Amino acid sequence: MDKIDKLIINGPYEVPAHHWQYRRETQQFTKEPGRRPAGYMRATPNAKGFDDPGVFEPIELVNAIRGPVDEWRAQGYPGITLVTRRLLEHWQDTEQRRQRFFFCQLEAIETLIWLVETPEGAARRKGIAGDGGPFERLCSKLATGTGKTIVMAMIIAWNFLNKAANPEDGRFSNQALIVAPGLTVKERLQVLMPEAEDSYYQVFDLAPAEMMPRLRQGQALICNWHALAWDTQEKLDAKARKGQLRSVDKRRRRELSDAAYIRQTLGPAMAPARNLLVINDEAHHAWRVNPDAKGKYTKVGADRDSAEEATVWMGGLDRIHRQCGILRCFDLSATPFTPTGKQTAEASLFNWIVSDFGLNDAIESGLVKTPRVAIRDDGKLDAQYRSRLYHIYVDPEVRDDLGRSRSQVKETQPLPDLVRNAYLLLGEDWRATRDSWRAKGHPIPPVMITVANSVPTSGRIAHAFKQGGMAPDAQLGSEEGLLRIDTDALKAAEKLGDSADASESGQGRKDREAAERLRQQVSSVGLPGKPGEQVCNVISVAMLSEGWDAKNVTHIMGLRAFTSQLLCEQVVGRGLRRINYDNLDENGRFPAEYVNIFGVPFTFLPHEEPEGPPPPPPPPATRIEPLDEKRQHAMAWPNVVRIDHCFKPTLRVDWSQVAPLLIDPFDLITKAELDAIVAGKPHKAVTTRIGIDRIGESLRLQTIVFRIAKAIYDDQGHDGWQGDAYSFLAQLIPLVEEFVNSGKIAIKDDLFSEEGPERKVLVMLNLSAIIRHLWQAIHDASTEDPSPVFDQERPIGATGDMRPWYTTRPCASADKSHISHSVFDSRWEASEAYALDNSKHVRSFVKNDHLGFAVFYSHQGIVRKHYPDYLIRLVNGEQLALEVKGQKSDQAEAKRLALEEWCKAVNAHGDFGRWRSAVSYHPKDLEGILVRHSS
Repeated sequence: MDKIDKLIINGPYEVPAHHWQYRRETQQFTKEPGRRPAGYMRATPNAKGFDDPGVFEPIELVNAIRGPVDEWRAQGYPGITLVTRRLLEHWQDTEQRRQRFFFCQLEAIETLIWLVETPEGAARRKGIAGDGGPFERLCSKLATGTGKTIVMAMIIAWNFLNKAANPEDGRFSNQALIVAPGLTVKERLQVLMPEAEDSYYQVFDLAPAEMMPRLRQGQALICNWHALAWDTQEKLDAKARKGQLRSVDKRRRRELSDAAYIRQTLGPAMAPARNLLVINDEAHHAWRVNPDAKGKYTKVGADRDSAEEATVWMGGLDRIHRQCGILRCFDLSATPFTPTGKQTAEASLFNWIVSDFGLNDAIESGLVKTPRVAIRDDGKLDAQYRSRLYHIYVDPEVRDDLGRSRSQVKETQPLPDLVRNAYLLLGEDWRATRDSWRAKGHPIPPVMITVANSVPTSGRIAHAFKQGGMAPDAQLGSEEGLLRIDTDALKAAEKLGDSADASESGQGRKDREAAERLRQQVSSVGLPGKPGEQVCNVISVAMLSEGWDAKNVTHIMGLRAFTSQLLCEQVVGRGLRRINYDNLDENGRFPAEYVNIFGVPFTFLPHEEPEGPPPPPPPPATRIEPLDEKRQHAMAWPNVVRIDHCFKPTLRVDWSQVAPLLIDPFDLITKAELDAIVAGKPHKAVTTRIGIDRIGESLRLQTIVFRIAKAIYDDQGHDGWQGDAYSFLAQLIPLVEEFVNSGKIAIKDDLFSEEGPERKVLVMLNLSAIIRHLWQAIHDASTEDPSPVFDQERPIGATGDMRPWYTTRPCASADKSHISHSVFDSRWEASEAYALDNSKHVRSFVKNDHLGFAVFYSHQGIVRKHYPDYLIRLVNGEQLALEVKGQKSDQAEAKRLALEEWCKAVNAHGDFGRWRSAVSYHPKDLEGILVRHSS
């Protein structure tokens, strides 16, 4: 295999430009231009070799959809609602957005929008084969770690906001049911509740500020699939015969009707739902049992439980659909396969997958860790000339030993030598990684996870670690470091959680409480201050359930048979979540993070060479939080959502205060030449010239004046004008005419200085600039003091409200800040933070990061958020909002003016102290700013 230094060949925010392709004839991977076709690899039948090229199975529907969606995107998204267009612009506004969305997230939501809103997409959607059920399903396939929850939030925002804007539009819904595979995932999906304090709509700025109140009008309900279960009459009768009916069951011996089921499942708030939006998280659990193979699932082992879960999940949705009507079901999964029920490990892909960003794509874009698999060592090889560490379980000695039943083996029996050897190697590498992390100030240990073939094997592994004969470091076998997962107990906890049955007592309650403690520990691995903080060695029989999202996994051991690449992907996926999403390298790519893997034969992926230094540790994550011991430096501010103005009875302009507007004719296009295209090249023999010079000859100055006035009247608005709307326009026209004739429009070229057709053309081409320039002058001179309008839900923000968060960006503590550290995006910001902390003019300050302090401003007709860099309390008691800006621009000027107006409005209100604003254009000007505003 060709040596590959780095698998990451694409940036996270752009369409993949390259992909790795395996060439069996040369036994090498080559970097191919363009994007990988949508699809997946399956092993060649009867192939056992390490270099099996596999059989590529394309996802034809996705490949057919990608091209039209790309073209639609390039055309500017024609055929969509105004609300959707506003959302797409907001999601892609890199100037406004602190946390950009990945390309795969935007592509997933764009594809769904195209299918639902555009005529071409709707026609394509009608031909999508579903699952045979009564409602429509659309699946977005996204690799683990690429941010599926954000896509779910986008789907909800898109639906809720469109429904609020046009309640009669049947394509959208304002009620959403989100179904999760277990209690842990359900808890983590609470960020999808619009009213939640830490909702993703707020944290990731998923909706423009003016739309947030309408988004909160929608209803969302999140449940785990267990809540969709119901007892049939037969089950109730059987429970009655066995004396297992609880008091609530005795009251309803009859099977629930659909109406009663809806009231029980959705609750009183959602029970009247109509045209419900359903989102299935980890949707590979939600499939319909193959009727031709229904009886065979019981023979397939793990598929038996899977079939039962799928039956409850889909059966519950069918009952909801019969009573409420499911408008559309959106499925999200990294592995949307369904068992066929015909033979072990055989699975088929969902037919309704419409977008695909698979694990290989995620690895090549740096969205997940880079896997490193053992492919060679200095020991003897297996029968296929591979390292025996590649698929440890297929070694005859290992398989025979670990394949014994519970009755044939004790947990105290030693493991096979090859397994012990593998753990010593992997454990030594784990210790080197842990020591490297400690040296970097990272207190949370890396994690090694094991997926074993059986409960006896997991017991033997845990015993060996506890005895210390298999670990190069005692921490791996310590009480707080080793976590052996009881799969049955964890499943019970995922179903019940901490809810107690009133009739439960004694051992049953103890078992439930123990299971819940296990769930809490599993779900908090790697989280500071949580039960799983110091866990570093996780041993499980099943694959680690959904909800496992520990980011500090660095080593994986597979000790079971891997009969499909799907199973390999699911196991490896549990360890691929990145730690650091903060920093890009000089090529605009994420730096590699690694996970080292033994025993999982992940064939269809190029692997970085295992030679060289150990995996680099993640940058140490710093906890950012307000500190009680520094509460004397706490700061507060009003959350202003808009500023109202009241116009004076007469519009006027102080022309002495109006700066000239400079127009450069060479910034404009007035002529163009077009050539005919032949064979893809311009044919200069057929040339057409077009221009607008003739327009100036027929254009009257009065027409220009009226157009400017009408545009100000229509676009800039006259809210706050107390008189008749037409009198507003009547006063506006003479002011526009005076401005056009005042000499305040300066043209940068003597050729255009005279009044003539060319000058009129230039004025017309600069209409937007003239409107903005003049309107600012009229607005400033003709309105009373501005009046702030506060956020009704959170009128005051404060540094003490910040939730603790972690970052790997550069940061430093500051004596005069309530927040533990100031986080920097540039050396300039770091220099200014140091200067603020040491300035005699500053009493307190805070870096505006994760505080939520924002000033709304308008640029090019779009309302945006501006986040000033620092809030400063000066020694004179006044407060200063400081922006650090390297260069001037129209948008920077719009921000500056908006911040000035914010300060003016808050000062006029009078209840929040006195505020000032300033912009630092160079590190050396900060001292002068502080002196000027503190005097």
